[in-house]
Amino acid sequence: MFEVLDQRQSLTGNQKRIVAAAILGDMLEFFDYFLIGFVLAFVVGPWKLTFMQSAIVLLSSGIGAMLGAAFWGWMADKIGRRPVFNMTILNFSIATGILYFTPDNGWIFLTVMRTFVGFGVGGLYCVDLPLVQEFMPARKRGFIGGLVTAFIPIGVMIGSLFGAYLAPEVGWRGLFAAGVLPALAVLVVRAWVPESPRWLLRQGRVADAKKSLAWALEMDPNDLPDPTPLECESTPTRFLDLFRYPRSLIVSWFGNLGAQTGVYGVLLWAPTLFVLVLHVSPAEASKAMIAVTIGGVVGRVSFSMLSEKIGRRKSGGLLGFGAALFIALAGIYHGDMIFGVSAFWLLLIVAFFFADGGFAVVGPYAAEVWPSHLRTSGMGSAYGFGGLGKIIGPLGLALVVGSSNVVKPDATLDAIQPAFLYLASWFVMAGAVYFFLGIETKGRSIEEIDRDLKAVAAAAE
Repeated sequence: MFEVLDQRQSLTGNQKRIVAAAILGDMLEFFDYFLIGFVLAFVVGPWKLTFMQSAIVLLSSGIGAMLGAAFWGWMADKIGRRPVFNMTILNFSIATGILYFTPDNGWIFLTVMRTFVGFGVGGLYCVDLPLVQEFMPARKRGFIGGLVTAFIPIGVMIGSLFGAYLAPEVGWRGLFAAGVLPALAVLVVRAWVPESPRWLLRQGRVADAKKSLAWALEMDPNDLPDPTPLECESTPTRFLDLFRYPRSLIVSWFGNLGAQTGVYGVLLWAPTLFVLVLHVSPAEASKAMIAVTIGGVVGRVSFSMLSEKIGRRKSGGLLGFGAALFIALAGIYHGDMIFGVSAFWLLLIVAFFFADGGFAVVGPYAAEVWPSHLRTSGMGSAYGFGGLGKIIGPLGLALVVGSSNVVKPDATLDAIQPAFLYLASWFVMAGAVYFFLGIETKGRSIEEIDRDLKAVAAAAE
């Protein structure tokens, strides 16, 4: 049945709508997620937060994302992609709305609620990408998966614009209130997307699966051939079965860990560091972040195409080693100027071409390297394990700088170089894992990948 899908040379209108809805969902989801970076730039001074307190606020959503990715990813393999998608949106949008009521100096309240935001966002990311992939032909799966992630930096850019232009009018609490409506809008847009046909087949719901795939391909379900036994194969989803696929586990878990540690360590601190290094206001720092996120957008589109041109392994290696180089240079030359422009700012723009752009490979690839019955469980576990990076990235930078110091210029400038070298080392690990241990999935159907992974697991036993 899925050979009909893989033989398609172009996407139908409904397939394009699935992609568009996923792009909107991920973009606005990460707008909510990264809103805290801009809020922190406004409150860190008035609340007299130390680096440790600030890091706890930043890493709280990472803890939530770790737990949410593992839980919701497992649930999506158990009860389906569609219901879990809807539940995760309600999860993080309600939590974001409650943040409007954060009291003054309420960094603990902020921390607790950000944990709930991360729980929902981590789950949505690990459900959305596999759902899209399961509606796409093999030859376009890498590009489309990367393209869906390519607009995530636009969500951060919206946060930059809100921080620069809206926050002075409505205050930082108003930013949280504004974050609720886009999240709920996504719920409305995605209401018409059907359940994954591959998940339906594994539940024995052949007629529903044919109807779902036929909707995507805009054809009569009766014109689709019956599925093969392999396509209908139903395997119980047991979380411990992830360890039957050690190479998939190492590549997806440690690739995610290296990439997430590096990018979140820089991204969540960047607005605050711009205030300190560039000696600008929080609103001006938010404007500086717009160019950095543009670098990420260009990078994601580029890596989406690269993953189909040179393959996932080489693309993953390029993201890791390229990001490490430019993040290290940003730390070393943070105080220099290039033609009258801050070298720190310019190097971060280039660094994010690799560091953030490479997530067009990190996310989709983490789903591709697992068999169908463990796809969202595997991706969720990888994103959850990688979520440790959301803790050790921001926290590591704070510890290198001096966690008990109040956030102010003389407490951080001398420590930026070792802090950024610390973050660059994590990207080196990610690049090495992808390049030397990666499983190449370029141009291969999901059924082919399933067959080979299960054969290797059976041989190992």
